[in-house]
Amino acid sequence: MNSGTRLRNYNNYRLTVILCITEKPPVAADIARIIGATTRRQGYFEGNGYCVTWTYGHLCTLKEPADYTLNWRSWALSSLPMIPPKFGIKVIPQANKETQFNTIKTLIQQCDEIINCGDAGQEGELIQRWVMQKAGCNKPVKRLWINSLTEEAIREGFAHLKDQKDLEPLYTAGLCRAIGDWILGINATRLYTLKYSTDRQILSVGRVQTPTLALLVNRQKEIENFVPKDSWELKTTYRDTLFTSLLKPFDTPEKGQAILSEVSKYPFVVTDIEKKSGKEAPPRLFDLTSLQVECNKKFGLSADQTLKTIQSLYEKKLATYPRVDTTYLPDDVYPKCKGILNGISQHYANVLQPLRGEKLRKSKKVFDNSKVTDHHAIIPTGEPLPPSLTMDERNVFDTIALRFIAAFYPDCSFEQTIVMGEADKYKFKTSGRVINDPGWKFVYQQRKGITSEVDSEKDDSSKDDTAILPDFAKGESGPHTPTLAKKTSQPPKYYTEGTLLKAMETAGANVEDEDLRDALKANGLGRPSTRAAIIEILFKRGYIKRERKSLRATQAGIDLINVIQEELLKSPKLTGIWEGRLRQIERGEYSAADFIKHQKEMISEIVLSVLRDNSNRRIEAQQLTETEAKQESATKKKSGKTKKKENKQENNG
Repeated sequence: MNSGTRLRNYNNYRLTVILCITEKPPVAADIARIIGATTRRQGYFEGNGYCVTWTYGHLCTLKEPADYTLNWRSWALSSLPMIPPKFGIKVIPQANKETQFNTIKTLIQQCDEIINCGDAGQEGELIQRWVMQKAGCNKPVKRLWINSLTEEAIREGFAHLKDQKDLEPLYTAGLCRAIGDWILGINATRLYTLKYSTDRQILSVGRVQTPTLALLVNRQKEIENFVPKDSWELKTTYRDTLFTSLLKPFDTPEKGQAILSEVSKYPFVVTDIEKKSGKEAPPRLFDLTSLQVECNKKFGLSADQTLKTIQSLYEKKLATYPRVDTTYLPDDVYPKCKGILNGISQHYANVLQPLRGEKLRKSKKVFDNSKVTDHHAIIPTGEPLPPSLTMDERNVFDTIALRFIAAFYPDCSFEQTIVMGEADKYKFKTSGRVINDPGWKFVYQQRKGITSEVDSEKDDSSKDDTAILPDFAKGESGPHTPTLAKKTSQPPKYYTEGTLLKAMETAGANVEDEDLRDALKANGLGRPSTRAAIIEILFKRGYIKRERKSLRATQAGIDLINVIQEELLKSPKLTGIWEGRLRQIERGEYSAADFIKHQKEMISEIVLSVLRDNSNRRIEAQQLTETEAKQESATKKKSGKTKKKENKQENNG
């Protein structure tokens, strides 16, 4: 009996058949069990008036150039720019995807209404809507929007379904992103390949990947062109404490030596002591990018490995939705937090004990409705940990859990002491900090007792920066030992995956302040969910390589950035502005038509500019050889050996 017959039998009994479409088979199985669709069929579940089916991620994609006209099948400068009068979609030509699409299409035709159960984000919205559009769906559609895959979250989500129309701006932004990437990526890749490539090797150019590569190349140039400078700083030791002169460092040792001789003639006098009480708040909860940065720093995980690991934890119902760009929680999560902490207490008993019997702290730096849109920060769900987790899963979960627990501890309180002194007219300074109450730092001080696999010294949160000073008295004096310390200026450091992710998040700005970083996120390179893939594409194209923990541009990557004269293509700030416009579209504040119009104008300008170039420059693209690919793979942890998605040569990222 085929699916259509079964559904018509439901209709004969005057039952309403509701079709749920999820993004992956495991999610479909969970939802089907919860809503009572317990009979397994080919490509879906059914029962209790429901059918539950799934996509395999993207089943549909934008049409390729040759799908619009055969003239675009061949790569030719004369055909650029290629801009279809209207963009269309097609089913990805793979047997398993075509089969599943046909199953979904049949189910859509026979059902009465649909619940879109795709991942609750821009890409998830695009995946599901393209499938429904291609299947000719004209049925009413509701949207399941949840932050975790626990049974409680799924039931609550089904009880509060959204109208699909409410998500229209989100879909529009995703569609604009896809079309913008097609316009720029496919045209620019063909343009630069035809104009500058040797032996027609592909020169991949993209809206996000090219500015990201430019970040690496420019940093590498800074390092290679860096000229170190020596300077000499006057210091002195008094009562086993090192004081630093307030004079600017000297550019020659002779200048410093003259002052040193003068200072040596006089005793050291303590002229002022200032003590200030201070507090340090717990670190922010994690969004995806900050989690990837932390896991790269602590465990050496690549951005892609961290994304796959947190996605696995999400699908195992242990962590909330991962592809997020906020570090805040909404107020309605606060009442659930005690239950979440109780759920993980078996593994974190020693750091949860101080919170027992106390009302959980509710900080504005954690709970703020105004900083949360569709999703909140990544936190545990409260489900108990199974013993079968991999090492990477345990480490990533532990990182999330400790950050969540620390959020409910008091601030770390300390006393900052600044001591001023002088020898004759030359002034010196030293400072130190004494921790009065570790507050949230207690959580990280206990780290070794929680996860033996993790070296607590690698966690910056465990460093108290507690330089303890002697008990100085104002006016005291005595002998001291002045010295002249030579300093050599250092070049900037090569990017690691962690620092590159930070740079992508802030469109290349070197920003450590969390509030300022939040303000710049709207204009970052790519989205949290795509940055790992962008880095992987650059590896695959042979434009970057790893040298230990650092990332280096290859000669091909350097040559590509050097040959690109169009600032529109490689400027992180300009590309960040485009990302900001996509966010505005998502909020209904910017016109999709204007965004696409801008992309068309931009690619036309770039084509004209490149065609005018008579320099006859050439780039030899260096795709990874089989041996190099194996070496690159070997640098990753064993847990990262999951199947990589294929990327088309023209895919822009």
